[in-house]
Amino acid sequence: MLYYRFIPQALIALFLLSCAGPNGDIVPGLESITSDQLLSHIKVLSSDEFEGRAPGSKGEELTVDYLVNRFTELGLKPGNPNGTFFQDVPLVGFTTKSTARISIGGKHNNLKPLEDYVAVSRRFVREVNVKNSDIVFVGYGVVAPEFGWDDYKNVDVKGKTILMLINDPAVPDPNNPEMLDASMFKGNAMTYYGRWTYKFEIASEKGAAAAIIIHEIGPAGYPFAVVSGSWGRENFDINSPDKNMGRIGVEAWITNDVARNLLKAAGKDLDDLKKAAISRDFEPVSLGAKVSFAVTNSLREVQSKNVLAKLEGASHPDEYVIYTAHWDHLGMDPAATDDQIYNGALDNASGIAGVLEIAEAFTKLPNPPRRSVLFLAVTAEEKGLLGAKFYAENPLYPLSKTLANINIDGMNQWGRTRDIVVVGSGNTTLENILASEATLQGRVLVNDPEREKGYFYRSDHFEFAKQGIPALYIDAGVQFIGKPEGYGEQKRQEYVTNDYHKPSDEIKDDWDLSGAVEDFRLMFRVGYRVATDDTWPEWKPGTEFKALREEMLKKEGM
Repeated sequence: MLYYRFIPQALIALFLLSCAGPNGDIVPGLESITSDQLLSHIKVLSSDEFEGRAPGSKGEELTVDYLVNRFTELGLKPGNPNGTFFQDVPLVGFTTKSTARISIGGKHNNLKPLEDYVAVSRRFVREVNVKNSDIVFVGYGVVAPEFGWDDYKNVDVKGKTILMLINDPAVPDPNNPEMLDASMFKGNAMTYYGRWTYKFEIASEKGAAAAIIIHEIGPAGYPFAVVSGSWGRENFDINSPDKNMGRIGVEAWITNDVARNLLKAAGKDLDDLKKAAISRDFEPVSLGAKVSFAVTNSLREVQSKNVLAKLEGASHPDEYVIYTAHWDHLGMDPAATDDQIYNGALDNASGIAGVLEIAEAFTKLPNPPRRSVLFLAVTAEEKGLLGAKFYAENPLYPLSKTLANINIDGMNQWGRTRDIVVVGSGNTTLENILASEATLQGRVLVNDPEREKGYFYRSDHFEFAKQGIPALYIDAGVQFIGKPEGYGEQKRQEYVTNDYHKPSDEIKDDWDLSGAVEDFRLMFRVGYRVATDDTWPEWKPGTEFKALREEMLKKEGM
């Protein structure tokens, strides 16, 4: 607590006064969030016994039981109006084996799965074959009318295979070529057009037979091993009535080296194509090459579960604040020769631990807030935000009465910080509440230092945002107290390189959860404010979700 000696006494007094809300003193709630309890939850959830918490596994059964037991012990009500703690999420698990061959000028090159490329088919069929499909380079594969951008230029790619770059078009600033143009695709901040999910969605709309993304570590935000590690095992999708037959037949990634060699053999240079692709005038390039994919799926239907509990509001129980975290991780890799279990300690046993601690904090209040608070642990985030998507598209409580989603994906495991990172900053008035509550901790808000990685589109809150619900997602600060400058960035990079989506994501000896405690207390305070304030959170002008919210409320006469 040495840091607090430097906070003005008036600010300390303001902090103490602020702990007395309109519905009672929140100090017991704040004090109930402790590092020991956080670590206790994480140890259980990330233990080898839980086998990496994959949907449809023994790990899911153990995780669901653990969550229900904790919610019950806290005295929370079942979150489903049917009287249970569950929302069934119908999934299909698919494990893909594939072959891929590229042909140029009569020469054939067989690619090595998981080394040169990864490929899946999300169609719920046993086999998908793409034979001798023409490859067309489509730049970034983006159609963005608001930016006057169309990488397809009405070129018919039906039945063809499109090859594209990851992330957004990197358009340089006309006044400073060393910088990106902030008026185009938010400059260095990734938009949804840069996400791999969008690129396969637009490929489906265009009727392509297959789509291939060229992997690059910087623009993707993670090494190729993350892609092969995730896609190379059982994956999942929501069990849709059309069995996903509207999806593109084959979704694939190739390494940067394979892409360069392919293009060189086709008489093209990747750097030249990338340079051409950052112009509005870019037009698709037929490579004179063909690709064949043979994909075999092993399929199984899985009834997975979202787990949710409810704290009933005192005077407005039909209005809701939702805390979310995903309980799943990547499960096990039986083919691994050493550690087979992806324990997912940080990602996301820590987030679930945070939700459990915040839930307990609300139960410690002398009086509940005026609005109801839902604690929602969702499934299959690692498989495409599927649990959150299912809830957002099949809500158990009206979205028009859902004021906010506060999402937790990971925590700060390296100590206390002077700042807190807002992922997707500038989106909602929830940030105003966050800023005022952070001030009472002597802290400030900062923008995401890695905006180019598109974290706003990579966690469960995004599915709520897509429905118009104001969403807040924070990340650990980077200004660590008592640490040298650059320490935060160094630790973030170490985690991404060494542990992210790897079996080594386990509890470490150097963890210091004092920062996590502060962050979770802050998130508790923000949720409490939303659950008690007269004013509803809103999307800020210029955000792509504002119109969705306004239309929703208008339809409900609100």
